[in-house]
Amino acid sequence: MGSQPFKPSDRRGEARGNVRAVLGPTNTGKTHLAIERLCAHSSGAIGFPLRLLAREVYDRVVAIKGPAQVALITGEERIEPKNARWLLCTAEAMPQRPDLAFVAIDEAQLSADPERGHVFTDRLLHTRGREETMILGSATLEPMIRALVPEAEVISRPRFSTLSHAGAKKLSRIPPRSAIVAFSAEQVYAMAEMLRRFRGGAAVVMGALSPQTRNAQVAMYQAGEVDYLVATDAIGMGLNLDVHHVAFAGLSKYDGHRQRRLTTAEMAQIAGRAGRHHKDGTFGTLAGLASHSPEFTDDEVYAIEEHRFPPLTRLFWRETDLRFASLDTLIEDLGSPPPRPELASPPEAIDLAVLRLLAADGAVADTVRGLGSVRRFWQVCCLPDFRQQGAETHSRFVARLWQDLRNGYLGADYVAQAIAQLDNPSGDIHTLQGRIAAIRSWAYIAQRPDWVLAREEMAARARAVETRLSDALHARLTERFVNRRTTVLMRKAGADAGLLPVRLGESGAVMVDDEPIGHLAGFRFVVDPLARAADRKLLLAAAERHLPGLLAERAAALVAACTDPEGLTLNDALDGKGLVWMECVVARLEAGKAVLEPRLRLDPSLDRLAPATRDAVRDALTRWFAEHCDKPLKPLRRLAEASQASESGPYLRALLLRMVDRGGVLAREEADLDRLDSRQRDALRHLGVRVGGLDLFLPAALRPAPMRLWLHLAALAGLKPQAPPDMLPPIVENRVAPVGYRRLGKQALRVDLADRLLQEAHRHRLRAPGRRVFLDPARARSMGLTTASYAALLRAGGFRVTMPQGLPEGACGPLAPPLWDWRPPRPAPVPARAPAPVPINGAFAALAELLR
Repeated sequence: MGSQPFKPSDRRGEARGNVRAVLGPTNTGKTHLAIERLCAHSSGAIGFPLRLLAREVYDRVVAIKGPAQVALITGEERIEPKNARWLLCTAEAMPQRPDLAFVAIDEAQLSADPERGHVFTDRLLHTRGREETMILGSATLEPMIRALVPEAEVISRPRFSTLSHAGAKKLSRIPPRSAIVAFSAEQVYAMAEMLRRFRGGAAVVMGALSPQTRNAQVAMYQAGEVDYLVATDAIGMGLNLDVHHVAFAGLSKYDGHRQRRLTTAEMAQIAGRAGRHHKDGTFGTLAGLASHSPEFTDDEVYAIEEHRFPPLTRLFWRETDLRFASLDTLIEDLGSPPPRPELASPPEAIDLAVLRLLAADGAVADTVRGLGSVRRFWQVCCLPDFRQQGAETHSRFVARLWQDLRNGYLGADYVAQAIAQLDNPSGDIHTLQGRIAAIRSWAYIAQRPDWVLAREEMAARARAVETRLSDALHARLTERFVNRRTTVLMRKAGADAGLLPVRLGESGAVMVDDEPIGHLAGFRFVVDPLARAADRKLLLAAAERHLPGLLAERAAALVAACTDPEGLTLNDALDGKGLVWMECVVARLEAGKAVLEPRLRLDPSLDRLAPATRDAVRDALTRWFAEHCDKPLKPLRRLAEASQASESGPYLRALLLRMVDRGGVLAREEADLDRLDSRQRDALRHLGVRVGGLDLFLPAALRPAPMRLWLHLAALAGLKPQAPPDMLPPIVENRVAPVGYRRLGKQALRVDLADRLLQEAHRHRLRAPGRRVFLDPARARSMGLTTASYAALLRAGGFRVTMPQGLPEGACGPLAPPLWDWRPPRPAPVPARAPAPVPINGAFAALAELLR
C-alpha cells in the first residue's frame, strides 16, 4: 500500500478551504488566534495535545458561545450537546467531519514525537476545514509544511516578550513566581519537599496527575497561595501560567527507550513558559544539587534566546487507511513503510505492540474472525495505557476486555462494579495516582457507545469517581508540599513582624491567620520546629511584639484553672517536683523546714508577666496547693502539729516526728512505747495512731492519695523511701519492704492487714485459754499470702508452732494440723546457730522446712 505515489488528498478527498500554518516560539498568541478564528466561523474544531488544554479552551469558548453550542471530546470525557457546532478535542479524538467550517491543529510539531507523532502527522495531512484550516506549531516545522502541505500559507509570529538566560541558582535563591522543571516523579517530589521547607511550599504538575488535580494545583499557584511550581516537561504544552522564571533541575530525560539530553527545541518549549504576553521571562538551571548540577552550553543558550533551532527533517507516519480482512493484514498495514522520504516509521506504539502480542496468542486470535470482529478488536487494542505498565501488562487487561466485548456490550452492572471498586479516596499519593490511572481507563471505556450499555450513566459515574480521587490527591499533595504558615508570613508581613496578626489558639498554639507559627509551652514561646531558618527570626520578633497580651491571656486561664481541683497536677519536673498545667511546669516545690512544709517557687518563664499578674498567679497556685494537700495530708499534719506541742513530752514528740518522716508507719520495736505514760498513749489514740502488735501506723495515711503526696514531699526533703505500688495492694513481691509494708520472707504485707491477721489469731487463742489452737490460714491466702509468709507473721507476733507427730508405722489417715500457742515477745538475743532439725514425717514436713 505504501508504494503508491503520495498525495494528501488521496483518501480524504480534495483539499478544501484556506490552509494557513501559523508558526513561532512560545508566547506568540497562536492558540488565542485559533480561538478567535474558531468563534468567527459557523462551526469548527481544534485538536489539542492534552486533555487539560482542551478543557481549558472549552471553558473559554463556552463563555462566548454558550454550553448548548460547544462540545468537549476527549478519550475519557465527552460533553456533546445535540446541536454542538464548535468542538474542542484531543488530537486522537478529533472527528472526521467534512461539514466543519474551521479546523485547527495545535502543537503540530508533535508530529515528530516518537510516541504520538503519527497521529499529529495524519491530522496535519488530512484534516481540513470547509472554509479555513490552521496549523499551529513551532517554526522548526516550516520545512515539513512546505514539503507536505505546499498549498499552506506560512505565517511567522514573533514572541511577545524577551526570554533571557539567568544562569544557575541554588534552590534557596530561586525567585518567587518560578517553575522548577524535573524529569521524574521522584525528583519532582524531592524539589517540592525542599521548597516546602525553604519557601513555604509548591504546586505540583505532572503528566501522571489527572486533569482535575493538575487544574487544582495550577489554580493554587495562580491564586498566589504558593509562589513556586514544580513540574515535569508536561508544563511545556501550552499551559498559560504566570511564570517569571523557569529553572531546570536536569537537562536529560528518559524517553521510553534511553536516557538522553533534551534537544534545544524541547528546552525552548519548556523555558518558554517564563514570561507571558508582554512580560519578559528568564530561564536557568539549579545549582548545588547533590547528584549533579546541569548547565546549558553557550550554543543552547543562544538558540533558546534567539529562537533558532534545527528544522525538522522528518515526521513520524503510520498508515491510517487500514484493511481489516484479518489480523495479519492489519498488522501488515500498520507496519507498512512511509510513502515519502519526509516521513518515517515511528517506534512501535503501545497499541501495535498489544496487537502483536495478542495476535500471537492463539486463544485470543482464534476469537477474532471477520471484518467487523477485526475492526472491533483493533479498537480495543487502541485503549490507552493510562497505568503506564508496559505492553505485556496492558495486553492482559486488553485481552480480558476483549473477552467481554467480542460478543456484545459490557453490562451496566459489570462496569458499575469495576468503577465502584476504585471509588476509595483514602491512601497516599502513589496509591491515589494508581487509582486515578485505573479510573481513566474505565472512563475511556465508558465513553464508547458501542461498548457499554447505559453509556451516559456509566460515564457520569466514572467522571464522579475521578473527581473525588483527584480532590483527594490534590489534598494529599497540598498537605505534603505546602507549608501554609510560611506562605502566610511572607504574604502578610514581608520582613515587618509588627504587621502579623497574632492570636492564641487552642492548646496554646500561636496563630497567624489561622496558621500556627509556634506554641506557648507554659509561658515560654516555642517556634514551630518545621519553620525554615529564614522565618525563625521573623517568628520570634512577631511573638515578642505580641507576647505580653498573649501571656496575660494565658495567666488568666491559669488562675481560672486553679479553682478546679483537677486543673493542675503534681508531677516530676526536670529538677524536682512541680505543679503541671497543660503539660508544662508552672511552679516547682523546694524543700522547706519540714517534710510537710515545702516552698513553692514559680517557673522562671512566669517572670515575663507583669508584677501584679505574677503575684495573682502565685497566690492562686499557693491556694490550689494548700487545698490539694489539705485533705490527704491532714492526718500527718496533725501528728506534726502535736510534735510541736510542749505538753506532748520529748518521747512522744520524737515518736511522732519519726512517724511523719516514715509516712505514718513505725515499727513497734523503734517506738519506745514503754517510755510513754497513759496520757501520752491516749494522745496517740486521739491522733488516729493505731498501736498494733508489730507496728504503729496511721490508717488514714495508708491510702493511695496521701501516700503518693507524702512520697513527693519526702523526696524533696532528701528522704529516699522505698515507694510502694501506686494503689497499695495487700501483697508486694519485693526483697525490700516499701513504706507501709512489713517484710515476711519473700513477701511484704501491708501493716494494717498484718495487724488484722494477728488480731484474728489472738481472738482464736483467747477462745481456748491455756491450750494450743489451730489457726486457719484461709484469710491470709485470700490476701495472697503464702503459708510460709503467714507462719513468719505469726512467729513475729509471738506465736509458736507445735508440729504433729508422724503416724505410727502401719497407720493411715490424715495428719493432725499444726497447733499454735502464744508467748509474749522478748528482746531477741543474738541469733545462735540453730540446732539440727528433728526429722518430721508426714504431710507437714514441707511446712516445717519453711519455718526453719
